[in-house]
Amino acid sequence: MMRHRVAPYAAIIVVLLVTWAILNDSVQQRARDLFRMKIAVQFKPKFQPKCNLSKRCPPDHFAIHVRSGAANVVGPKICFDGKIIMSHVLNNVGPGLNIVVVNSENGAVDRCGYLNMNDGVPEDILAYLKEIKPGEIVIVASFDDVTTKMTNEMREIFVGMGSALIKSVSYRDNWVFAGRGGTGNRSSFEKRVANDDTSNVYEGWPVAVEVGGCFPRSS
Repeated sequence: MMRHRVAPYAAIIVVLLVTWAILNDSVQQRARDLFRMKIAVQFKPKFQPKCNLSKRCPPDHFAIHVRSGAANVVGPKICFDGKIIMSHVLNNVGPGLNIVVVNSENGAVDRCGYLNMNDGVPEDILAYLKEIKPGEIVIVASFDDVTTKMTNEMREIFVGMGSALIKSVSYRDNWVFAGRGGTGNRSSFEKRVANDDTSNVYEGWPVAVEVGGCFPRSS
């Protein structure tokens, strides 16, 4: 008779022990997770690379990332020193040459906008380019076509900023560039994708092109 009375209590004790073991394991796992999270936060870099670059730039450099437009549908994007200056989302881009001009000494954006190479007045476009001072950082992204109102004199101005590709930019080519006004030193921040029916990814348009990296404050 006694054995029949003890059995239920033994079963209850077993259930309690199993439950305790499960809860204890859960508590320990939670404690381990919290510890890992704390360690991860402590060792997380305080300063992330700007403009989605793969590394942080030295103090005497600015982070730059520039992407051309895609066909005549999606506008370009220009990021400077961790801030998006121009983009399709910001609704401040347009057909032609999208330009950001920066003071190289303090990193302040002096002006930005787009030169409409489809419907713009060539004399006004040329005047804008001539106003860029020696030493100023110039970041350019193409959108739609940039050659309709492009003149040789305009191309020579970009050559003077360090462009090695502007003379070969043709109808519907995509082009991105970052240089410095009036220096003439060849820039490594430049790429071009040619409009080619055999390689175009959009109907009649080449793939978007981009370039990024750490741009020196001084030449």
